[in-house]
Amino acid sequence: MKAVEKLMKVFVTTKLPSEGMKILSTSGVCEVSLWESDEALPREELLKGVQGAHGLLCLLSDKIDAEVLDAAVHTGLGVECIHYCFSFDNSTCLLQSLLLNASTINLAAGPNLKVISTFSVGYDHLALDEIKKRGIRIGYTPDVLNDATAELTVALLLATARRLPEAVEEVKTGGWCSWKPLWMCGYGLSASTVGVIGLGRIGMAIARRLMPFGVKRLLYSGRTVKADAAELNGEFVPLDTLLTESDFIVVSCSLTPETQGLCNKAFFSKMKNTAVFINSSRGAVVNQEDLYEALTNGRIAAAGLDVTTPEPLPTNHPLLMLKNCVVLPHIGSATSSTRGVMAALAARNLLGGLQGTEMPSELTF
Repeated sequence: MKAVEKLMKVFVTTKLPSEGMKILSTSGVCEVSLWESDEALPREELLKGVQGAHGLLCLLSDKIDAEVLDAAVHTGLGVECIHYCFSFDNSTCLLQSLLLNASTINLAAGPNLKVISTFSVGYDHLALDEIKKRGIRIGYTPDVLNDATAELTVALLLATARRLPEAVEEVKTGGWCSWKPLWMCGYGLSASTVGVIGLGRIGMAIARRLMPFGVKRLLYSGRTVKADAAELNGEFVPLDTLLTESDFIVVSCSLTPETQGLCNKAFFSKMKNTAVFINSSRGAVVNQEDLYEALTNGRIAAAGLDVTTPEPLPTNHPLLMLKNCVVLPHIGSATSSTRGVMAALAARNLLGGLQGTEMPSELTF
């Protein structure tokens, strides 16, 4: 009789959209352990859930570091009593009731973690050096959220520039009295210069959507010239040129040691005082204290953020007190169809890593 192959354990750190769960549950490859809540996974539950796992499907908000990776290769079982039986010189010794301290023992759980599949295009939450050292593969979800994130970024830019949240509040609170020539005036895209920092897949998708509004010039900065930018007559310029000449600045770059804190006091001081700043990349790209100062002293006109540090932003944060700052709760990819496609891709990446086969979107590093 053929032995039944044991299913590999995977831990999923969130309630996954049905498109992803169906792929995992019908694969016949893995046994799914799931954090069945929409709320953030507590650190202690992450460490507990990953114990003995062959695969991990996580979110951008889950910090996967050496502690988590080490926990994955242990069962973490608390053992109060073990019976040992062994033979020596044809005699049998029975060692019974050996009490072991549950807080000081970890039993190896077999194979190390094989794969981490992140439900995101970003991977700054992953300790890449530690993961590489252990030979663990990584899957991520690029491309599938480009359109949704670009749409949201354009919506955020328009809402910020044309003061839509402020206008809605005026309607609700009785501030709308009569038509006035200068009341609620904002900034328009027609004949403007737009600067994009990070003209990658998402940055390019944003630019393509903005140009039909009558944008006159598209500037971009980054590490290299982008061939695709030619279709939009995009100009590759130094960052300082982009800052001083743009009416709208959109940050769409990855979070790296070079971009962390990029948007600081010196950055904002070079912008036009009528410029609108938009960030839909990563919160840590922006020094929020410096942004607050720039907004309150009139150094720049307005800002729209879909990402912050931390997330969620405390309700008493100074930025939330400003009328010229629009903050969204990191909803760039939040369409039902996009999240479903992301879940399916993350699940397929996980299965590929478990089986040692090709992953649809594997991060090479």
